[in-house]
Amino acid sequence: MSIRIGILGYGNLGRGVECAIRQNPDMELKAVFTRRNPETVKILTEGVNVYSVDEAEHMAGEIDVLILCGGSATDLPKQTPEYAKFFNTIDSFDTHAKIPEHFDAVDAAAKESGHVSIISVGWDPGMFSLNRLYANAILPEGKDYTFWGKGVSQGHSDAVRRVEGVKDARQYTIPKEEALKAVRAGENPDLTTREKHLRECFVVAEEGADLAKIEETIKTMPNYFDEYDTIVHFISEEEMQKNHSGIPHGGFVIRSGKTGWNGEHNHLIEYNLKLDSNPEFTSSVLVAYARAAYRMSKEGQSGCKTVFDVAPAYLSAKDGAELRKHLL
Repeated sequence: MSIRIGILGYGNLGRGVECAIRQNPDMELKAVFTRRNPETVKILTEGVNVYSVDEAEHMAGEIDVLILCGGSATDLPKQTPEYAKFFNTIDSFDTHAKIPEHFDAVDAAAKESGHVSIISVGWDPGMFSLNRLYANAILPEGKDYTFWGKGVSQGHSDAVRRVEGVKDARQYTIPKEEALKAVRAGENPDLTTREKHLRECFVVAEEGADLAKIEETIKTMPNYFDEYDTIVHFISEEEMQKNHSGIPHGGFVIRSGKTGWNGEHNHLIEYNLKLDSNPEFTSSVLVAYARAAYRMSKEGQSGCKTVFDVAPAYLSAKDGAELRKHLL
């Protein structure tokens, strides 16, 4: 039997989930839910209907896992606890500082309803989180370094677009080369947030908007820009379409550590990603964890989970024998 997937929100992430489902034969897209007029939303999968979000809870028995594709700023803090009452859910909540409180809210709802909800799934938080954990466990004497970019951050771009007076925006996260070079050289530098990354925003403002106020709001935004050197450029819609229509991203997780009786041997663990499409890669991670949520639910588990709580075998469509034969 196929795992029946529902998608809530059909933007870049939702479209990516739809494409990823097509690559997983053990899954099928059951429904797409939108806050827009469903008649105006055209999806790629034939024979699958688009519904209003108001109809989602009435289809609880027809969907095994609901993948929530909203933004972390305002959508997911409300949506995930709400929909965990009716479905097993996956989200990509990526405001690192607020993950503990998001976990608590979702955990309460999922435990009460008997569902599994896996939060903060993607590549950071997500795959990068796992690599930080593995590297810390293997090299307890050492330091962690995470660099993002150069690339478009969906969450940060979404946060900028929500600023009053902003019509459209892209935010690029850029590693500072001197910091990256020092880490790779094994120098173990103590780096502040500001020393590791630069944030660069390209903004299309609404006609008559207060540009100085928009720039100040962006640069002082807690959890997003206030701890970074941030550059804001105001550009035209034409320039945005011409030069900033793609959504590439990537980054590096590095652990620099020592082993030996006196710490005489140095080691460097590095995991890196180079992504043509940030949302499509993130969507592929979401879909893999949807399989895990389904399996964990079938075992009778419930409550909120993170990538730390999911055994790798739950992610794969292959059974244990195949994994041991081909991947171990």
